[in-house]
Amino acid sequence: MTNTETALKEALASIEGATGVALVDYTSGMALGTLGGGKSFDLNVAAAGNTDVVRAKMRTMEHLGLKSQIEDILITLSDQYHLIRLIRGRGGNGLFLYLVLDVKRSNLAMARHQLRRIEEELEV
Repeated sequence: MTNTETALKEALASIEGATGVALVDYTSGMALGTLGGGKSFDLNVAAAGNTDVVRAKMRTMEHLGLKSQIEDILITLSDQYHLIRLIRGRGGNGLFLYLVLDVKRSNLAMARHQLRRIEEELEV
């Protein structure tokens, strides 16, 4: 089991092309921890905005009567991938990991695999 700080450090260091990562509470829109990003990319703003994405998808699934759970949500930009991974178990209800990847330096399949492993080991 890893704590938030360790999980964020591991994601940024071990996932090729990762430029930012955050643990976000989608009930409040607040980032519980961030790492990376920078002056041109405010992870706190991104966390709040992506909270709306998660809420909208959950509402849509409810309206459609879908009983499945969201594993992750992928947003592709011309130069970045934004990966949202919902936390399951161990007090993770209402939380997601948000990962920003550089398209040119990342392998999306491997990033999803590694983020899933980090999520499984995270203890909140």
